[in-house]
Amino acid sequence: MRLLTTHGGLPRVSWGAVIAGVILSLTVYLILSVLGAAIGMSALSPLSRPNPLQGFGFGSGAYLIVMTVIAVFTGSYFAGRCAPVLGWLHGLLAWAVMILVVVYSATSLVGSAVSAAGSVASTGATVGAAANSSGAAGTMAGSLTQRVQGAIASATAEASSPQAETDARQAADTAARGVARASWFSFAALIVGAIISIASGHAGFRHQPPLEEAGGASSDDVLSRRGPDRPMPGHRAV
Repeated sequence: MRLLTTHGGLPRVSWGAVIAGVILSLTVYLILSVLGAAIGMSALSPLSRPNPLQGFGFGSGAYLIVMTVIAVFTGSYFAGRCAPVLGWLHGLLAWAVMILVVVYSATSLVGSAVSAAGSVASTGATVGAAANSSGAAGTMAGSLTQRVQGAIASATAEASSPQAETDARQAADTAARGVARASWFSFAALIVGAIISIASGHAGFRHQPPLEEAGGASSDDVLSRRGPDRPMPGHRAV
């Protein structure tokens, strides 16, 4: 028991088991993602269906839930199976590290996409400004300025109307409801994922093989061959 606890009596955490569970979870998640993309693109037939995206959102959402549950269960189960003690804790840690890795990857991807879109927009604006300055005439510039001013004035008048204010409030209410629904769904998904990781880590720890001694036989086999009355080697009979 000394090898399984720290000096303060707390249980040791095997980060090797946690990292192994995270690697397995991410691998299973990647394999199932590629499989889901292949199935979705094969089922999508825009030439034969008038509305090819009908039911696509529900199917992809259901597949995403099943895929996440399988990935979390696999990683947490093997993290608990490789853990020296407290398999449920190692399963929970494997799930937590996987969530952090996925969130970091998604955030980096979104940031890269936004920066790429911004660079493309700035490049287009620079090219358009250069073309206008080189080939535009004074008359065209004046008419374009008048059109822009008229568009800005009409947009300002529409924005100050009561109908525009009502539409803006309606859009803000719809966006707030969507964000609230997504937040509640994410919270429930995290709680369910934590429960699955704890249960699968505990199951993996319970399914560990028996410990083997130096001779190659397990401790249960040694006790069964030795009998209840015969003492262990190195111990005196009392």
